[in-house]
Amino acid sequence: MTSRLNPYIGFKDTAREALTFYQQVFGGDLTMSTFGEFGQADQPFADGIMHGQLETPQGFTLMVSDTPPGMEYREGSRISVSLSGDDGEELHGFWDKLSEGGSVSVPMDRQPWGDEFGMCTDRFGVDWMVNIAGDHSGAAAQG
Repeated sequence: MTSRLNPYIGFKDTAREALTFYQQVFGGDLTMSTFGEFGQADQPFADGIMHGQLETPQGFTLMVSDTPPGMEYREGSRISVSLSGDDGEELHGFWDKLSEGGSVSVPMDRQPWGDEFGMCTDRFGVDWMVNIAGDHSGAAAQG
């Protein structure tokens, strides 16, 4: 996989509805994971979308999530730029440069889904998410 750059839209509580609508518009393959699936099943927002992704036949990728309690939801500023791929060296380099002089809201670290992930706001106020694919080769055998 090469590195990708695509929009990531945050919603207050309507990510599932929005992504389903976008699938009706563009077609494609839709995946959604809830907060409950990743260790927050006892929380009131467990059914909220932690990560949803639409891969369209045209090659578009759209990612969305609901904003969980405790994270600021800013109406009108709901788009983050997502960098993802499996070239850890390249993506760590991007992360280092983007976060320098900005603020880190989620430090780059291994996450429950097996990837390295971090979120930052660069010095110009642009929100970035960087996800470095982990080794998921054993996941199918365990599940």
